[in-house]
Amino acid sequence: MNTNKRIIRVLVVIALLFLALASYLLWFNMFRAKEVYTNSYNRRQWESEQHIKRGSIYSSEGELLAETRISDDGTRTRRYPRGRLYSHVIGYSSQVYGKTLLEMSRDADLVGKGNIGISIGDNRPGNNLHLTVLDYLQEYAYDQLDGRHGAIVAMEPTTGQILAMVSLPDFDPNTIEDDWEGIMEDKSSPFLARATQGLYPPGSTYKIVTSAAVYENGRTTETFDDPGVFKQGDVEVNNYGGEAFGNIDIKTGFEKSSNYVFCTLGYEMGAESVRAEAEKFGVNKDLEFDIPTSKSEIQYGRMTDLDAALVSIGQGGLVMTPLHVAMMASAVANGGKMMKPYLVETVTTENGTIIGQTKPSVLYESVGPACASYVRDMMIGVVEEGTGTTARIDGITVAGKTGTAETEGGEDHAWFVGYAPAENPKICVAVLLENNGTPGGKTAAPIARNIMRRFLNE
Repeated sequence: MNTNKRIIRVLVVIALLFLALASYLLWFNMFRAKEVYTNSYNRRQWESEQHIKRGSIYSSEGELLAETRISDDGTRTRRYPRGRLYSHVIGYSSQVYGKTLLEMSRDADLVGKGNIGISIGDNRPGNNLHLTVLDYLQEYAYDQLDGRHGAIVAMEPTTGQILAMVSLPDFDPNTIEDDWEGIMEDKSSPFLARATQGLYPPGSTYKIVTSAAVYENGRTTETFDDPGVFKQGDVEVNNYGGEAFGNIDIKTGFEKSSNYVFCTLGYEMGAESVRAEAEKFGVNKDLEFDIPTSKSEIQYGRMTDLDAALVSIGQGGLVMTPLHVAMMASAVANGGKMMKPYLVETVTTENGTIIGQTKPSVLYESVGPACASYVRDMMIGVVEEGTGTTARIDGITVAGKTGTAETEGGEDHAWFVGYAPAENPKICVAVLLENNGTPGGKTAAPIARNIMRRFLNE
């Protein structure tokens, strides 16, 4: 009898172990198999590509940006004709170091996964990617950074198309295997795609969102006696340069970028209202994009009203990517609707047949048209008579906002974000100069002006 009980117990244990194994395999296939298979270091991926000619990547104008060359002995070499220019958009594809950015996220398209077609010799062709990026504007934006650390994002506000996206420092994807050790040891982080993965305090550019909260809280007609410094509890924030503006309204406070006015508004509106407005613009939310992005967020477990004062001027626990700052202004330009950004316009077969096309879509209804119009008018004032006059373009109305963001232990970041024409927006540009130590209106705004003017005059 005891022997039978022991046998039953052993059988039960074996059955439970079998059930656990079956459950794990089911869970793995449902939730992890794709992740493991698509991991850029998975050697089986490379084995499966031995008889595939990886697809090419082109700019919006048809400029070749990436291609695979196959030698007579079958050796495959991935080449990037534009070198460093797209290193933080396309990334790289290396049998030694894996894949990144578009090469990784669009791998299935590039290898033609699921294609039913005829192989050419021993090689089946993959699909080609056609980007929204304008090659001439990408090169121009790159030159405008002039070697300075930072990022530039140019996008079409009404569709979400990325027109140019540059980050510096960068790297040459053609020599990635030879340069790997040096790049990894470089303290300036050349692999960091600052436009999409760098997180920075946005400084006064964020007063765009705070102004939307002001409108929605019915506080647009208030005036303030600005002494040049906001003091509350243990928080003390000076206006840039310690300037006191005296008796001013909110419009003037926005144009002059008064920290006193916007800290006061944020403190009085309170943490809940400030956080809610931030989330309407996508802060604290994951962003689905063609390449990996960091999450813009308010880094407080529990935000107090004093924290809200700092967030309202783009400081404190708030960090954002340059891409998100461009999206923030684009939402205002687009009547309050934030469009989902995208890089890949179409996917085509080798013979040019379109098999995939991105359609513009609304990501968030951030604010209503009346609120967007209110903020737009103040942004025009910044460029016409405020801190952003260096962004003016003759014959074109520009809307924008400067920012000078304080950092811990380093020089200030210089920011500008703006769009044009203000009446019928065609382009929005965000410029970040990392640890530049200058006001955004002095250095970042002229760069944005040049890019907008070049695009509109093309």
